[in-house]
Amino acid sequence: MKEGYVIRDQNLPHFLTVTIVDWVDVFSRKIYRDCVIECFEYCIKKKGMILFSYVIMSNHIHLIIQSKDGKLSDLIRDFKKFTSKTILDKIQTEPESRREWMLKRFKLATESHSRNKNYQFWQLGNHAEEIYSEKFMWSKIDYIHFNPIRAGIVFNPQDYIYSSASNYVDSKGIVDVEIVQIPIVNVLNANSFVKYNRYEK
Repeated sequence: MKEGYVIRDQNLPHFLTVTIVDWVDVFSRKIYRDCVIECFEYCIKKKGMILFSYVIMSNHIHLIIQSKDGKLSDLIRDFKKFTSKTILDKIQTEPESRREWMLKRFKLATESHSRNKNYQFWQLGNHAEEIYSEKFMWSKIDYIHFNPIRAGIVFNPQDYIYSSASNYVDSKGIVDVEIVQIPIVNVLNANSFVKYNRYEK
């Protein structure tokens, strides 16, 4: 991992990007996206994960997480290990027209290091960025939620199912997240404030 992305404070929330090797579009299939959702739910209940925001794109995931136990690196390691094992198992056992091609890519990825003997699913590193302020937190939440719009998938962030945007707009999503308080905007004067919908057209 690059020095600039080392997790120095294991207690603080971090913005992460986890990417599939060779940018293989594994998550174009619902069955694999659901594996990630199941892992989120497990980590929240059993591993002390605090999930603030996420989006599952075709070949990578953006998320903001924190560890209740102050063991963020361990949490990320376990998350990647569990998802890679589960998804690789499904690639090999469920109907998958791209099976041979994908497994070949994942096998080739192991030749550059000895960490995994059979298949390498996730790229090494997570590009972890420490969340050091409310402003930075919201810049990353917005970046995450607007990913599907930039990709041309939806017109509104909350319309993309595999994202936490609907949690923030409609107070519901396919996995529960820790909602970050939406900032209050001064629109008239110092004594008059209103909340706003960040994703309103």
